[in-house]
Amino acid sequence: MLGLSGAVSAADVMRVRERQRELGVPESFEWVAENTPSLRGAVEEAGLVVHEHPLMVLGSDTATAPEVAGGLVVRIVGADDPVLPSALAVPRLAFADLGTRVGEAGLSELAEVVRERAGDGSVEHLAARIRSGLTCVAAAVEDGTALCTGQHQPVGNVSEVVGIGTLPAARRRGLALAVTAALVADARARGAETIFLSAGDDAVARIYARLGFRTVATALIAEPGA
Repeated sequence: MLGLSGAVSAADVMRVRERQRELGVPESFEWVAENTPSLRGAVEEAGLVVHEHPLMVLGSDTATAPEVAGGLVVRIVGADDPVLPSALAVPRLAFADLGTRVGEAGLSELAEVVRERAGDGSVEHLAARIRSGLTCVAAAVEDGTALCTGQHQPVGNVSEVVGIGTLPAARRRGLALAVTAALVADARARGAETIFLSAGDDAVARIYARLGFRTVATALIAEPGA
């Protein structure tokens, strides 16, 4: 929605939603509140629910993430890495239990999600994106299983950090910060000059601030209600 000018109506939003349904893509809109303030009213009138997220950009001085406990390794995950299925599954459990508190979902639940997604093509799709350079995955790995994972998606000299999630039972161990630091280092090595992300809320934003990210605007995401 960057660069959008002129008034937007609920009818405009509904036409886009109809096209999204035709294409089989999620009915979702993302934009920067400060750039297009009039859009929110239109999408809400069209029946979508709007969520606010701190939009953060990495400063020039990047802090070093604290070391994780022994037995854990934070690393980039390759397309043929056996850790990839669990790295793909972790966010499903993480985003089903939002926040930073330690939750109940642990290794058994993670294994179940991996089994459920086996053969659905999602791992192969992500592997193809890794091979093509469209996505980079990092994970905190313990005993061959990802406990925390995230991605960055480079386009030219810009990359967005997305999908940082920790298995709820493994929270409060500094894993998200370490994974984000690994993604930042990889993005810098690939030539990224601008690295940005949308934090889940202000509490999560304070965690990213420890790495040098600063809030510059508000990202709005509109989706159908539950």
